[in-house]
Amino acid sequence: MQCLRGNITTSDNSTMLQDTLLFAAPGNLPVALVAALFGLIVGSFLNVVIHRVPKMMERDSANYVAEESGLPLPHTDRYNLMLPHSNCTACGHRITAKENIPVISYLLLRGKCSACKAPISVRYPLVELLTGALSALLIWHFGSGWTGLATLVFAWLLIAMTFIDADTQMLPDDLTFPLLWAGLLVNINGTFVPLQEAVIGAAAGYLALWAVYWAFKLATGKEGMGYGDFKLLAALGAWLGWTMLPTIILLSSVVGAVVGIGLIVFAKRGRDKPIPFGPYLAAAGLIALLYGTPLSRLTLGLTG
Repeated sequence: MQCLRGNITTSDNSTMLQDTLLFAAPGNLPVALVAALFGLIVGSFLNVVIHRVPKMMERDSANYVAEESGLPLPHTDRYNLMLPHSNCTACGHRITAKENIPVISYLLLRGKCSACKAPISVRYPLVELLTGALSALLIWHFGSGWTGLATLVFAWLLIAMTFIDADTQMLPDDLTFPLLWAGLLVNINGTFVPLQEAVIGAAAGYLALWAVYWAFKLATGKEGMGYGDFKLLAALGAWLGWTMLPTIILLSSVVGAVVGIGLIVFAKRGRDKPIPFGPYLAAAGLIALLYGTPLSRLTLGLTG
Protein backbone atom coordinates (compact mmCIF):
# COMPACT_ATOMS: atom_id res chain seq x y z
CA MET A 1 0.00 0.00 0.00
CA GLN A 2 2.86 2.35 0.78
CA CYS A 3 4.29 1.69 -2.67
CA LEU A 4 0.89 2.32 -4.25
CA ARG A 5 0.48 5.55 -2.32
CA GLY A 6 3.96 6.57 -3.41
CA ASN A 7 3.06 6.00 -7.04
CA ILE A 8 -0.14 8.00 -6.68
CA THR A 9 1.76 10.81 -5.00
CA THR A 10 4.35 10.82 -7.76
CA SER A 11 1.61 10.92 -10.39
CA ASP A 12 -0.19 13.74 -8.57
CA ASN A 13 3.04 15.72 -8.27
CA SER A 14 3.69 15.26 -11.97
CA THR A 15 0.19 16.53 -12.78
CA MET A 16 0.63 19.49 -10.45
CA LEU A 17 3.98 20.25 -12.10
CA GLN A 18 2.27 20.52 -15.46
CA ASP A 19 -0.08 23.12 -14.04
CA THR A 20 2.59 25.30 -12.47
CA LEU A 21 3.73 28.60 -13.90
CA LEU A 22 6.75 27.08 -15.64
CA PHE A 23 5.04 24.14 -17.32
CA ALA A 24 1.58 25.37 -18.23
CA ALA A 25 0.06 24.38 -21.55
CA PRO A 26 -0.80 26.99 -24.21
CA GLY A 27 -4.02 28.92 -23.69
CA ASN A 28 -3.66 29.26 -19.90
CA LEU A 29 -5.00 32.74 -19.10
CA PRO A 30 -3.72 33.07 -15.48
CA VAL A 31 -0.21 32.11 -16.54
CA ALA A 32 -0.38 34.52 -19.49
CA LEU A 33 -1.37 37.31 -17.09
CA VAL A 34 1.59 36.47 -14.84
CA ALA A 35 3.80 36.63 -17.94
CA ALA A 36 2.33 40.05 -18.72
CA LEU A 37 3.22 41.34 -15.23
CA PHE A 38 6.73 39.92 -15.50
CA GLY A 39 6.98 41.42 -18.99
CA LEU A 40 6.21 44.88 -17.57
CA ILE A 41 9.19 44.52 -15.22
CA VAL A 42 11.43 43.31 -18.04
CA GLY A 43 10.18 46.21 -20.16
CA SER A 44 11.40 48.62 -17.50
CA PHE A 45 14.84 47.05 -17.73
CA LEU A 46 14.73 47.14 -21.53
CA ASN A 47 14.27 50.91 -21.31
CA VAL A 48 17.64 50.99 -19.56
CA VAL A 49 19.18 48.76 -22.23
CA ILE A 50 17.78 50.94 -25.03
CA HIS A 51 19.11 54.12 -23.44
CA ARG A 52 22.50 52.92 -22.22
CA VAL A 53 23.83 50.36 -24.70
CA PRO A 54 24.43 52.97 -27.47
CA LYS A 55 26.11 55.27 -24.94
CA MET A 56 28.27 52.39 -23.70
CA MET A 57 29.32 51.71 -27.30
CA GLU A 58 30.20 55.38 -27.86
CA ARG A 59 32.22 55.54 -24.65
CA ASP A 60 34.11 52.32 -25.46
CA SER A 61 34.86 53.60 -28.96
CA ALA A 62 36.11 56.95 -27.68
CA ASN A 63 38.32 55.24 -25.08
CA TYR A 64 39.73 52.88 -27.72
CA VAL A 65 40.61 55.73 -30.08
CA ALA A 66 42.22 57.68 -27.23
CA GLU A 67 44.22 54.65 -26.06
CA GLU A 68 45.48 53.90 -29.58
CA SER A 69 46.43 57.56 -29.98
CA GLY A 70 48.28 57.67 -26.68
CA LEU A 71 45.85 60.20 -25.22
CA PRO A 72 44.15 60.19 -21.81
CA LEU A 73 40.93 58.17 -21.71
CA PRO A 74 37.91 60.51 -21.97
CA HIS A 75 35.67 58.17 -19.95
CA THR A 76 37.00 56.63 -16.76
CA ASP A 77 33.84 56.54 -14.64
CA ARG A 78 31.80 53.36 -14.32
CA TYR A 79 28.92 53.22 -16.80
CA ASN A 80 27.00 50.02 -17.50
CA LEU A 81 23.48 48.63 -17.29
CA MET A 82 23.54 48.72 -13.48
CA LEU A 83 25.50 51.86 -12.59
CA PRO A 84 25.09 54.77 -12.27
CA HIS A 85 21.58 54.60 -10.86
CA SER A 86 18.75 55.88 -13.02
CA ASN A 87 18.14 59.60 -12.74
CA CYS A 88 16.24 62.42 -14.40
CA THR A 89 18.06 63.55 -17.53
CA ALA A 90 16.97 67.15 -16.89
CA CYS A 91 17.87 67.74 -13.23
CA GLY A 92 19.78 64.62 -12.17
CA HIS A 93 17.19 63.58 -9.56
CA ARG A 94 17.78 59.94 -8.62
CA ILE A 95 14.80 57.77 -9.49
CA THR A 96 13.47 56.04 -6.37
CA ALA A 97 11.94 52.57 -6.26
CA LYS A 98 8.44 54.05 -5.94
CA GLU A 99 9.07 56.15 -9.05
CA ASN A 100 10.22 53.14 -11.04
CA ILE A 101 7.13 50.92 -10.95
CA PRO A 102 6.31 50.01 -14.56
CA VAL A 103 3.49 52.13 -16.04
CA ILE A 104 1.95 52.91 -12.63
CA SER A 105 4.68 55.35 -11.60
CA TYR A 106 4.36 57.19 -14.91
CA LEU A 107 0.61 57.59 -14.35
CA LEU A 108 0.99 58.68 -10.72
CA LEU A 109 3.68 61.20 -11.66
CA ARG A 110 1.49 62.36 -14.59
CA GLY A 111 4.44 61.93 -16.90
CA LYS A 112 6.67 64.42 -15.08
CA CYS A 113 9.78 64.28 -12.90
CA SER A 114 8.86 64.52 -9.22
CA ALA A 115 11.67 67.00 -8.60
CA CYS A 116 11.85 69.40 -11.55
CA LYS A 117 8.54 68.55 -13.31
CA ALA A 118 10.33 68.01 -16.62
CA PRO A 119 8.27 65.79 -18.93
CA ILE A 120 9.08 62.07 -19.02
CA SER A 121 8.95 60.50 -22.46
CA VAL A 122 5.78 58.48 -23.04
CA ARG A 123 7.93 55.88 -24.73
CA TYR A 124 9.01 54.48 -21.36
CA PRO A 125 5.56 53.14 -20.40
CA LEU A 126 4.87 52.19 -24.04
CA VAL A 127 7.94 49.93 -24.10
CA GLU A 128 6.82 48.39 -20.82
CA LEU A 129 3.29 47.82 -22.13
CA LEU A 130 4.58 46.38 -25.40
CA THR A 131 6.88 43.98 -23.56
CA GLY A 132 4.11 42.90 -21.20
CA ALA A 133 1.59 42.38 -24.01
CA LEU A 134 4.02 40.40 -26.18
CA SER A 135 5.10 38.28 -23.20
CA ALA A 136 1.47 37.40 -22.47
CA LEU A 137 0.74 36.62 -26.13
CA LEU A 138 3.77 34.35 -26.50
CA ILE A 139 3.06 32.39 -23.31
CA TRP A 140 -0.60 32.08 -24.32
CA HIS A 141 0.48 30.79 -27.75
CA PHE A 142 3.41 28.52 -26.78
CA GLY A 143 2.79 27.76 -23.11
CA SER A 144 5.29 28.36 -20.31
CA GLY A 145 7.59 25.42 -20.97
CA TRP A 146 11.07 25.73 -22.44
CA THR A 147 9.71 26.70 -25.85
CA GLY A 148 7.62 29.52 -24.43
CA LEU A 149 10.48 30.81 -22.29
CA ALA A 150 12.77 30.79 -25.32
CA THR A 151 10.29 32.90 -27.26
CA LEU A 152 10.35 35.48 -24.45
CA VAL A 153 14.12 35.91 -24.81
CA PHE A 154 13.63 36.17 -28.58
CA ALA A 155 11.02 38.91 -28.22
CA TRP A 156 12.82 40.89 -25.53
CA LEU A 157 16.02 41.11 -27.54
CA LEU A 158 14.07 42.17 -30.63
CA ILE A 159 12.26 44.89 -28.69
CA ALA A 160 15.56 46.33 -27.44
CA MET A 161 17.11 46.24 -30.90
CA THR A 162 14.02 47.81 -32.49
CA PHE A 163 14.18 50.95 -30.40
CA ILE A 164 17.98 51.21 -30.44
CA ASP A 165 17.96 51.03 -34.24
CA ALA A 166 15.11 53.55 -34.43
CA ASP A 167 17.11 55.98 -32.26
CA THR A 168 20.64 55.49 -33.56
CA GLN A 169 20.41 53.40 -36.76
CA MET A 170 22.68 50.87 -35.07
CA LEU A 171 22.13 47.22 -34.22
CA PRO A 172 24.71 46.40 -31.53
CA ASP A 173 26.75 43.19 -31.84
CA ASP A 174 26.18 42.80 -28.09
CA LEU A 175 22.54 42.01 -28.92
CA THR A 176 22.56 40.53 -32.45
CA PHE A 177 25.23 37.91 -31.75
CA PRO A 178 23.65 36.58 -28.52
CA LEU A 179 20.33 36.32 -30.39
CA LEU A 180 22.03 34.35 -33.18
CA TRP A 181 23.90 31.95 -30.87
CA ALA A 182 20.78 31.49 -28.73
CA GLY A 183 18.81 30.51 -31.82
CA LEU A 184 21.32 27.82 -32.74
CA LEU A 185 21.43 26.50 -29.17
CA VAL A 186 17.65 26.44 -28.85
CA ASN A 187 17.41 24.40 -32.04
CA ILE A 188 19.99 21.79 -31.05
CA ASN A 189 17.04 19.54 -30.24
CA GLY A 190 14.84 20.97 -32.99
CA THR A 191 12.72 23.23 -30.78
CA PHE A 192 11.54 25.31 -33.74
CA VAL A 193 13.39 23.79 -36.70
CA PRO A 194 16.03 21.07 -37.15
CA LEU A 195 19.55 22.26 -36.33
CA GLN A 196 20.65 21.84 -39.96
CA GLU A 197 17.92 24.26 -41.09
CA ALA A 198 18.91 26.69 -38.34
CA VAL A 199 22.58 26.72 -39.38
CA ILE A 200 21.67 27.17 -43.05
CA GLY A 201 19.19 29.87 -42.02
CA ALA A 202 21.88 31.82 -40.17
CA ALA A 203 24.27 31.69 -43.13
CA ALA A 204 21.59 32.36 -45.76
CA GLY A 205 20.09 35.23 -43.75
CA TYR A 206 23.43 37.01 -43.56
CA LEU A 207 24.38 36.37 -47.18
CA ALA A 208 20.98 37.40 -48.57
CA LEU A 209 21.18 40.97 -47.27
CA TRP A 210 24.93 41.11 -47.83
CA ALA A 211 24.31 40.43 -51.53
CA VAL A 212 21.56 43.07 -51.68
CA TYR A 213 23.84 45.57 -49.91
CA TRP A 214 26.67 45.15 -52.40
CA ALA A 215 24.39 45.08 -55.44
CA PHE A 216 22.81 48.37 -54.33
CA LYS A 217 26.16 49.93 -53.48
CA LEU A 218 27.72 48.97 -56.82
CA ALA A 219 24.67 50.26 -58.69
CA THR A 220 24.20 53.56 -56.83
CA GLY A 221 27.40 54.18 -54.90
CA LYS A 222 25.33 54.40 -51.68
CA GLU A 223 24.91 52.09 -48.71
CA GLY A 224 21.30 50.94 -48.52
CA MET A 225 21.60 49.24 -45.13
CA GLY A 226 24.08 48.44 -42.39
CA TYR A 227 25.87 45.26 -41.42
CA GLY A 228 23.71 45.02 -38.32
CA ASP A 229 20.75 44.20 -40.57
CA PHE A 230 22.68 41.22 -42.00
CA LYS A 231 23.37 39.92 -38.52
CA LEU A 232 19.78 40.39 -37.40
CA LEU A 233 18.41 38.43 -40.36
CA ALA A 234 21.04 35.76 -39.70
CA ALA A 235 19.77 35.54 -36.11
CA LEU A 236 16.17 35.22 -37.31
CA GLY A 237 17.28 32.48 -39.68
CA ALA A 238 18.99 30.68 -36.79
CA TRP A 239 15.73 30.69 -34.81
CA LEU A 240 13.21 30.02 -37.56
CA GLY A 241 15.20 28.23 -40.27
CA TRP A 242 16.08 29.07 -43.85
CA THR A 243 12.61 28.21 -45.19
CA MET A 244 11.16 31.14 -43.23
CA LEU A 245 13.57 33.72 -44.67
CA PRO A 246 11.50 34.56 -47.80
CA THR A 247 8.48 35.19 -45.58
CA ILE A 248 10.48 37.38 -43.19
CA ILE A 249 11.99 39.42 -46.03
CA LEU A 250 8.59 39.86 -47.68
CA LEU A 251 6.89 40.83 -44.42
CA SER A 252 9.63 43.30 -43.46
CA SER A 253 9.47 44.90 -46.90
CA VAL A 254 5.69 45.28 -46.75
CA VAL A 255 5.73 46.68 -43.21
CA GLY A 256 8.64 48.98 -44.08
CA ALA A 257 6.88 50.27 -47.19
CA VAL A 258 3.64 50.98 -45.32
CA VAL A 259 5.37 52.72 -42.41
CA GLY A 260 7.75 54.60 -44.71
CA ILE A 261 4.92 55.94 -46.85
CA GLY A 262 3.04 56.89 -43.70
CA LEU A 263 6.04 58.81 -42.35
CA ILE A 264 6.47 60.67 -45.63
CA VAL A 265 2.78 61.53 -46.02
CA PHE A 266 1.70 62.21 -42.45
CA ALA A 267 4.92 63.06 -40.60
CA LYS A 268 6.39 65.02 -43.54
CA ARG A 269 9.60 63.01 -43.31
CA GLY A 270 12.01 63.77 -46.14
CA ARG A 271 12.41 61.10 -48.80
CA ASP A 272 16.19 61.41 -48.57
CA LYS A 273 16.23 60.78 -44.82
CA PRO A 274 17.26 57.15 -44.11
CA ILE A 275 14.82 54.85 -42.35
CA PRO A 276 16.25 52.02 -40.20
CA PHE A 277 15.38 48.54 -41.48
CA GLY A 278 15.97 46.70 -38.18
CA PRO A 279 12.54 47.44 -36.66
CA TYR A 280 10.79 45.97 -39.70
CA LEU A 281 12.95 42.84 -39.62
CA ALA A 282 12.17 42.48 -35.91
CA ALA A 283 8.43 42.88 -36.48
CA ALA A 284 8.56 40.38 -39.34
CA GLY A 285 10.48 37.93 -37.16
CA LEU A 286 7.86 38.09 -34.41
CA ILE A 287 5.01 37.66 -36.89
CA ALA A 288 6.82 34.71 -38.47
CA LEU A 289 7.38 33.14 -35.06
CA LEU A 290 3.66 33.27 -34.28
CA TYR A 291 2.07 32.72 -37.67
CA GLY A 292 4.97 31.64 -39.88
CA THR A 293 3.61 28.34 -41.14
CA PRO A 294 0.44 29.66 -42.85
CA LEU A 295 2.27 32.78 -44.01
CA SER A 296 5.06 30.66 -45.45
CA ARG A 297 2.55 28.64 -47.44
CA LEU A 298 1.03 31.89 -48.71
CA THR A 299 4.47 33.23 -49.66
CA LEU A 300 5.34 30.04 -51.52
CA GLY A 301 1.99 30.22 -53.30
CA LEU A 302 2.62 33.81 -54.40
CA THR A 303 6.17 33.10 -55.56
CA GLY A 304 5.40 29.69 -57.01
